[in-house]
Amino acid sequence: MSRSSSRSEGASGERGAVTSTQTALYETLGTDALELSWSEAELPERERTKHVHRLHPYLGKFIPQLVERLLGRYVGPGGHVLDPFAGSGTTLVQALESGHDATGIDIAAFNALLMRVKTARYEAFRLEKELRDVLSRLGSSKRRPDGYVAEWFAPQAAAELLHFRDGVGDYENTDVLRVVLARAARSARLTTHFDLDFPRSPQREPYWCHKHRRTCRPVSEAEKFLRRYLLDTVDRLRAFERVRKPARVAHVLHGDAREVGLGGPYDAILTSPPYPGLIDYHEQHQYAYELLGLDDRRERELGAAARGTSRSALDEYASGIVAVLRRCVEALSPGAPVLVVVNDRRELYPQILAAAGLEVEERLERHVNRRTGRRAGEYFESIFVACTRS
Repeated sequence: MSRSSSRSEGASGERGAVTSTQTALYETLGTDALELSWSEAELPERERTKHVHRLHPYLGKFIPQLVERLLGRYVGPGGHVLDPFAGSGTTLVQALESGHDATGIDIAAFNALLMRVKTARYEAFRLEKELRDVLSRLGSSKRRPDGYVAEWFAPQAAAELLHFRDGVGDYENTDVLRVVLARAARSARLTTHFDLDFPRSPQREPYWCHKHRRTCRPVSEAEKFLRRYLLDTVDRLRAFERVRKPARVAHVLHGDAREVGLGGPYDAILTSPPYPGLIDYHEQHQYAYELLGLDDRRERELGAAARGTSRSALDEYASGIVAVLRRCVEALSPGAPVLVVVNDRRELYPQILAAAGLEVEERLERHVNRRTGRRAGEYFESIFVACTRS
């Protein structure tokens, strides 16, 4: 599909206009876009969040089916895939399911924790025994909450979360329990149902809910979420264990991809870098950083929302992405592809890739649905397929 035709097809979506129907839109897409795009009917949420992809919500992740398709197109059997902006670990999880080894790097401590839990191997009986033991020991802490916990949680919810946190160190699968705690804390905050992604201030009174179209009350307890997510986590880890290839492994590196030791060689890079000035992932997961005492490195995060989208901020973002890609390219096997998925509405990536010593071989377009929340809408994103210059 030509770049000019794909831009005209995506223009209305980028401006926020609503197409008449998804069916009508998809009838206009070219072959490449159709192969990399899915309507809601074709790909319902239960498939987009299969097994461990729903261990914890994560805003902005790309769907596993896209990663599967790109791995199938561009990476040979048993290849080792690198993702230098690994986020919640979609590339790593799908590489393991598709028969590849994978290494993921992320500067955010919560992302590294989430990736480790998703990709680790577990002794099934031991894991279930521990999680069910935790279920039997749920209760309330007498500890007085302060700071963020006191501000964002009702007293009972705070007491239940703190009791759970104080007990996770007693178990072998501590990291699994920490992810359960973070997921429950996200659901138990004093916020409206339709602002779970970006809560602005604690909601302490009943409110009109745009999601449920009725008056709702803020959450007052956390135990119901802890129970639900403990059981759900066991089921999802089991489901992934059934489909992952047993001989394949994933490595998680917590750090700045401009500095960490990369290892290698790698047979492909497959990544979706953060968009400039859009999302502060540390702020989005603040409950996890506060409850778990995680290392906060937001000042080094590329594209951080706090920096905005001024010319200087965009230049800083571009130079940071270039520095990461240059280092990663040095760790590639000869001829290995570099696959970058991004909504490049500012047209930064042709220059970024060239500055990193890469030559774009293809630029594919795919349609994306924002299907939930108040951010629902449509847009197109690009998939750059590049290689090192000969």
